[in-house]
Amino acid sequence: MRHIRTLGATAFATATGLALVGTAFAGSGTAEAAPMDTTGLYAPSVLVLTTGPGERPATASVVRAVTLSCTPTATGTHPNPAAACSELASVGGDLARLTAAAPSGGRPCTREWQPVTMTGDGVWQGKRVRWSATYGNACEMHAKTAGGAVFGF
Repeated sequence: MRHIRTLGATAFATATGLALVGTAFAGSGTAEAAPMDTTGLYAPSVLVLTTGPGERPATASVVRAVTLSCTPTATGTHPNPAAACSELASVGGDLARLTAAAPSGGRPCTREWQPVTMTGDGVWQGKRVRWSATYGNACEMHAKTAGGAVFGF
């Protein structure tokens, strides 16, 4: 039968703990908690945006994907994160509002059926975001999202 001596580790931990407690009381005779700095706290805003051929998000192949982080600063693999974050902030992170308000740009598109699906998945100001839209073809997708920085990837 093996005996493991833990007295050395226990004695070390006790001595270290007492030294830390002694340090806390050394300056003023009492320990005071420092005020909590809340300036670094923020709700996360991070999205993964994808596009690819297919009728449904679950079965569409992902051809392009970018990440977009808007808090505390605009970063990610998105080609223009600052403009995309600004655009998202203007609609409260609602991707559906971006595509609903997008002008067609006067771009004529054929009526061929080659569906393309776009998705947005992540968190906007701490709230879960899951969005997808399917367009009849790539031309229709570009026409509906033209001029928007969020979908310009």
